[in-house]
Amino acid sequence: MSVDVEDWFQVGAFETVIDRGDWDTLDRRVERNTDAVLDLFTEAGIAATFFTLGWVADRHPALIRRIAAAGHEVASHGWDHRRVFTLSPGEFVADLRRARDALEQAGGRAVTGYRAPSFSIDARTPWAHPILAEEGYAYSSSVAPLAHDHYGWRDAPRFGFRPLSDSALVEVPVTVAEWRGKRVATGGGFFRLLPAKLTDIAVGQSNRAGHPAMFYFHPWEIDPAQPRVAGAPLRSRLRHYSRLGAMRGKLAGLLDRHHWGRVDRAIGL
Repeated sequence: MSVDVEDWFQVGAFETVIDRGDWDTLDRRVERNTDAVLDLFTEAGIAATFFTLGWVADRHPALIRRIAAAGHEVASHGWDHRRVFTLSPGEFVADLRRARDALEQAGGRAVTGYRAPSFSIDARTPWAHPILAEEGYAYSSSVAPLAHDHYGWRDAPRFGFRPLSDSALVEVPVTVAEWRGKRVATGGGFFRLLPAKLTDIAVGQSNRAGHPAMFYFHPWEIDPAQPRVAGAPLRSRLRHYSRLGAMRGKLAGLLDRHHWGRVDRAIGL
């Protein structure tokens, strides 16, 4: 079970209409929403991995300490949600280091896991996995093994793999369902919009193949009262705001139907 810790205004859907320079002027809701997620996990009796932006850790260090103190893994989601394929290799290194420093300073724990914003490690970034290995990461969960207009690497392996022959680095793709010959996404907004049964199918397919399933969502997805961004494209608004009110209940059911844990422990670290 994984959570991408970012605020409502930091998502890829709004990156063309909300300037990063304005972030500190907006209503920050990430702390209250993540605390609500922590409560959900406590009620369900599970531990999870929180892939967190360094920007969030820098401004909410007490939240990072609460995540770690509750027995969850703190991992990196980069500094400020810039997609990896928009960065140069040098910029990627700087982003990784800045985020990890903020997370480790706040949480007091070593950070060994990474998730690229918007699953943006793909065929355009052959240098990304070697850099993660050089920077000492044990695993990445940065690949979506499907074709999609927003992200995706259709030719990537569906389950966990080692992308480098000379490194123990593990890539754990987000779980997709195989349905009528196609790969279908199941986490985040797809979980809100599609029947929960599809995610159950994906989890079962992964487990029968001998692999843990990788589910993800965001704290803002359980916050139907969040501000609305009127200037965003219609498709972005539909994806972001649809069925926010249903998410908490659907999550509670998913947590109850399957056995969940932290990413590092699920892959044997």
